[in-house]
Amino acid sequence: MQVCHVDDLAISAAAEMLPEVSARPTAPIHVPTAAPHATGKHTVHWFRKGLRLHDNPALREGLTDAVTFRCVFIIDPWFASSSNVGINKWRFLLQCLEDLDSSLRKLNSRLFVVRGQPADALPKLFREWGTTALSFEEDPEPFGRIRDNNIMAKCREVGISVISRVSHTLYKLDKIIEHNGGKAPLTYHQFQEIIASMPPPPPAEGMISTQTLNGATTPLTDDHDDRFGVPTLEELGFETEGLKPSVWIGGESEALARLERHLERKAWVASFGTPKMTPQSLLASPTGLSPYLRFGCLSTRLFYYQLTELYERVKRVRPPLSLHGQILWREFFYCAATRNPNFDRMKGNPICVQIPWEENQEAFAKWANAQTGFPWIDSIMVQLREEGWIHHLARHAVACFLTRGDLWISWEEGMKVFDELLLDADWSVNAGMWMWLSCSSFFQQFFHCYCPVGFGRKTDPNGDFIRKYMPVLKDMPTQYIHEPWAAPASVQRAARCVVGRDYPLPMVDHAKVSQINIERIKQVYAQLAKYKPQGSINPQVVARPNMEPSSPSPTSIITSINQSDYLCSQPSDSQSTTSTRSPPFKEAEDIIIQPNSNTICDTKQTLKQIVISQQDQTVPLKNQQTEGNSELDMSFQLNPRKQ
Repeated sequence: MQVCHVDDLAISAAAEMLPEVSARPTAPIHVPTAAPHATGKHTVHWFRKGLRLHDNPALREGLTDAVTFRCVFIIDPWFASSSNVGINKWRFLLQCLEDLDSSLRKLNSRLFVVRGQPADALPKLFREWGTTALSFEEDPEPFGRIRDNNIMAKCREVGISVISRVSHTLYKLDKIIEHNGGKAPLTYHQFQEIIASMPPPPPAEGMISTQTLNGATTPLTDDHDDRFGVPTLEELGFETEGLKPSVWIGGESEALARLERHLERKAWVASFGTPKMTPQSLLASPTGLSPYLRFGCLSTRLFYYQLTELYERVKRVRPPLSLHGQILWREFFYCAATRNPNFDRMKGNPICVQIPWEENQEAFAKWANAQTGFPWIDSIMVQLREEGWIHHLARHAVACFLTRGDLWISWEEGMKVFDELLLDADWSVNAGMWMWLSCSSFFQQFFHCYCPVGFGRKTDPNGDFIRKYMPVLKDMPTQYIHEPWAAPASVQRAARCVVGRDYPLPMVDHAKVSQINIERIKQVYAQLAKYKPQGSINPQVVARPNMEPSSPSPTSIITSINQSDYLCSQPSDSQSTTSTRSPPFKEAEDIIIQPNSNTICDTKQTLKQIVISQQDQTVPLKNQQTEGNSELDMSFQLNPRKQ
């Protein structure tokens, strides 16, 4: 399924949450001059991401010397009516807007929620309000950059000043690219070297307060709620009967409370590097932060510096880079994607291996709807759909199962499902991580895959996670809960769960299909090696020397489990719970795959005309395990563009 983008996409945070965009015509941007009666500075701050009042440099600058100010959020009705929007994500967004409106009320202001496209809605508001200045947070994603550049140009033509400041990322991404000779660094080690040579990120700015306003006011009318109030789920067309309570509550207030709880866990900070994974980690944590960073309810810079200060206070030394590893991986993927509009797809993406995935809608539907017949996989997908979040181990498991592990379905399809359902789905990191785990880019250890039985048993040994999300299996004995088809018929009847009737049979024989798929992807990489230029290396055989880690990898769990029973790497004759123990393995050199302009991807034929080039790197990276629910879980902040 091909995603089509237009220039005025990335319209709002609401629009970001939709996986596909039709090729509807783009309305031209007509920005009127300010109303004649306007005197002084009259600011409109346009919220998209960055749904907060703390560390909001664009809003702060927009308020400087302002006479009036209005804070606007735009919901495009075309996106709101889409059927590909998860209700949990909309609920979280609306909670963020309600919280923002509540905070603005304390400043004798309100949030103005507007329906329409920015190209239409903003000029009308500028005319009505006599706007002289527009402020917004800089958008790091390609389509948002195009949209913002168009609007900035039109505003300046008619004398409306524009203020755009970086605050969604730690660094200004263009500066990182500039330090790398005008190209985005495409290995994490290269990225680390560049940021190490740059000044540290600017510190987070304080909360907007009445002192910050310095006399600026927001003109309000009695019909504000009717014209500009935050809509309800029902008003957006959602059926809320039977909707379960929120596991994650949106908003800046909740984000700051969670940050405080997160930082109170001094024991975790003090023992960083040796965290423990428990079955409880699979459940949402009251200290989880990833959805709040994705929507900008929490400043990345605030988290970065407060965590640094706490570490220095506890350990009395400067923190290692690994302390901020997951934030920096987020930054790395943002940087890799910011000038690559095809980052979220295979075709036309210069860093993605053109793998001949199969189209199998029936198999894909079983995966997406928790009908695979593997309780561990199905439980994860139920949790994702019900709660909007899953642990990074779970993300790895279901991504591998869909792509190179079992079903051989394109990572693009899985990315869209995560984007629809996952609260912390982020366009750049989502696509980057799906490419990573499908061995389409950044990582090529295709000869290891997750066993959907053994991996689940190791992670959830008592089956409590499965019983919570798959109640049909709640009475199945622990011995069989990860492979109920292996239970004797009498046991199945006693558990009131007969496989094939009450719960589906496994849709594939994992032991067999995983080996078939390893051979398939091996052929792809053999073809890549065949066409490699002079001096290139074979990604299948070259590995880095063992050295100390500098930061956890998004696939950090791989190294910590490679001695266990649930990574499948050798053939087996049956659907078994005990895969052959595989030897330790090393992570291959970072290889960037660049198809020629005449590359053709045919799902039925071997890939041709692929060029492989090695990127410079000097700092090796060794994966290490990271703790579960206390982390940011950025290993999949996914989001194929919904704007």
